Amino acid sequence: MTRLFRGVYIVWVAFRYGLDELVLTSFQKPWLRVLARLMSVGRRLDAPRGQRIREALERLGPIFVKFGQVLSTRRDLLPLDIADELARLQDQVPPFGSDVAIASIERAFGKKVDDVFESFEREPVASASIAQVHFGVLKDRQGRRRDVAVKVLRPGMLKVIEKDLSLMRLMAGWVDGLSSDGRRLKPREVVAEFDKYLHDELDLVREASSAAQLRRNMAGLDLVLIPEMIWDFCTTEVIVMERMNGIPISQVDRLRAAGVDIPKLARDGVTIFFTQVFRDGFFHADMHPGNIQVSVEPATFGRYISLDFGIVGTLTGSDKEYLAQNFTAFFRRDYKRVAELHIESGWVPASTRVDELESAIRSVCEPYFDRPLKEISLGLVLMRLFQTSRRFSVEIQPQLVLLQKTLLNIEGLGRQLDPELDLWNTAKPFLEKWMIDQLGPAKLLQELRNEAPQYAKLLPELPRLLYEFLKLRKPQPDRLMADLLAEQKRTNRLLQGVLYGGFGFVLGLLVMQLWTRLRIF
Repeated sequence: MTRLFRGVYIVWVAFRYGLDELVLTSFQKPWLRVLARLMSVGRRLDAPRGQRIREALERLGPIFVKFGQVLSTRRDLLPLDIADELARLQDQVPPFGSDVAIASIERAFGKKVDDVFESFEREPVASASIAQVHFGVLKDRQGRRRDVAVKVLRPGMLKVIEKDLSLMRLMAGWVDGLSSDGRRLKPREVVAEFDKYLHDELDLVREASSAAQLRRNMAGLDLVLIPEMIWDFCTTEVIVMERMNGIPISQVDRLRAAGVDIPKLARDGVTIFFTQVFRDGFFHADMHPGNIQVSVEPATFGRYISLDFGIVGTLTGSDKEYLAQNFTAFFRRDYKRVAELHIESGWVPASTRVDELESAIRSVCEPYFDRPLKEISLGLVLMRLFQTSRRFSVEIQPQLVLLQKTLLNIEGLGRQLDPELDLWNTAKPFLEKWMIDQLGPAKLLQELRNEAPQYAKLLPELPRLLYEFLKLRKPQPDRLMADLLAEQKRTNRLLQGVLYGGFGFVLGLLVMQLWTRLRIF
């Protein structure tokens, strides 16, 4: 019954805020069009459609807010104005009670809070739809003071999420079956994608391990700080990490007053992003301003501080190489190479004419070169590229959705910090160096060093492996040898027969001549 009421409420909110304009405007059933009109009586739709959709999702609760955030990354599916509005969604969720948080911590650790922490701040410093964060001081075994942040999963989230996801799947099926416009938005695929993201975020150990991997990857870069995880106190519901102190990156005036070089900070953000993506293939995929701070401590002054690692993206080696070649070709304005790469990778049909695809890509990208970030929008560029993609039947790669989302976050940070930032020229040297590193002699030597232990293991086995290979090429050597000997014997018998026959013929001639002479005498 609860599920029924929740479903009815969701449908009512959708109609009252005009969500039918997005996915329900082409009903195939007459009675559904009548129902839509009846439920629309008296509503006011003065606000833009993107704003109304965002407000409807906020009214439906934190899970739908999360859904809107994920949906905002699918600019291949949504109109630009709606995607931009959904990107403004923030987790503005009231914190849950401190007693509930403490009970979760004690249940996770099997100890009283006072036995784990010297002090624990009952008021959370941050609250979101999935979890909230408290500060505390950990009781260190060596007697040292250790300031920590404690992230606690919101209680009962799995049950709530499963209920709303079940309803979303049901509604996705309705939209897919009843509306031709809705079918174009691929509602089932989007809900499945959202399901994966949410369940990943519900496992805090997964988040902690992602943070540890990023910390190792970024250790030698000296541009970003990532909190250390306290593994003795990391569970699926609660994780404890090093406390980080910094100024939120959105407070540009405070950063400038503290003496931070803002243009350098903007360039460093681009370097961090491209390093994580192209060098490591493992990147922080939730880089909105709420998760980024800047250190003003003397030892780490001006470095980024990354927080909240619930969403990370990964790329394979082939993904990285393909993307790097595309970016490099874009920065060199080699649109023909971009078109060739799309065809070589199978993203567009092999029958596509290179010159037509090249011309379409040039028309999208050329107007935006040699401009500062304040005069361009990556969102607009991406949208026009997606429109071009549909014309040429380009397959949108699901593994690149998070990368697109992160690139848009980087654009937003860049606009806040330094509107004069030239994103292309900042990124171009990095990518060109990366390509040289990937294809040059240093990379070859590195790969040989990496494979050396395997070669050393195989070398003593090489004679045996060669013998087995030859044995496989000649699966029945005994039979072949027997056949060879038999053939040789037949040949020998033939030669013997010829020799014996010739000898007998000559001997016969001699006997006949001797007999003739005896008769004469």
